[in-house]
Amino acid sequence: MSPPTVLATADTSAFAAVASHKQIDRAARALAAHGFGVEVVDDTLAARARVAALLPDGAAVFTAASETLRLSRIESDINESDRFVAVKPRIWTLDRAIQADEIRRLRTTPDYVLGSVSAVTEDGALIAVSASGSQLPAYAGGAARMILVVGAQKIVPDLATALQRIESYALPLEDARARAAYGQSSAVNKLLIINAEPFPGRTTVLLVRQAIGY
Repeated sequence: MSPPTVLATADTSAFAAVASHKQIDRAARALAAHGFGVEVVDDTLAARARVAALLPDGAAVFTAASETLRLSRIESDINESDRFVAVKPRIWTLDRAIQADEIRRLRTTPDYVLGSVSAVTEDGALIAVSASGSQLPAYAGGAARMILVVGAQKIVPDLATALQRIESYALPLEDARARAAYGQSSAVNKLLIINAEPFPGRTTVLLVRQAIGY
C-alpha cells in the first residue's frame, strides 16, 4: 500500500493546538443548534466521569477504535467494567472467519456507541474517518445513542480545514501507529460527515478543553 498523501499546509503543528475559549463556545453553540447534545468539560478526568454518568447500567456499549478513548482510559473504563455489556470484548472472543456476520451486527447496532471524531467545525459539523469503516454504521444511525469525546485541538473553522487537518496531521500519526501495531499502513478509506442530529437526545458531544488523541 502506498504511503499516505499529505496535503501541503503552512504549519501542521497548528492542528495540535487547543482551540480558544471563543472557538470552543462557538462550536458548542453551533452543534447544539444542529440537534446535538453538547457539554464542555475541563479535562479527561471530567470526561471519564461524565461518560460514566451518561451510560445506564446494563447497556450494550461499543467502544469504537479511538486514541482519544484509549489515552483517556475511557475505553478501559467500559471494557473492563461489569456495569455494562461491553461489545468489544465479546467481539474479541468470536472467530472472524465463521462469525463475521455476528461481529458486524454487534458493531453496528449497540445500545450505545462511544467514540470520537477527527474534526469538529465551528459551524457545527462532525467529521469521522476510518480505514475499515467498522465504526461508521453505528455512528451514522445504527446505534440507539452515541457519545463522542473530542479534544479541543480538533476544532477547525470549516470543512475544508477539517479535511486538511485529517490528511496532513491526523493521518500521518495514525499511519505511524498502525504500522507499529499491525505492520500495515492506514488510509482515509471512508469518511462520514455528520451535519446534524435529527433525533433529539441521540448524540452527546463532550468537548474537552485540552488536547487528547489526534
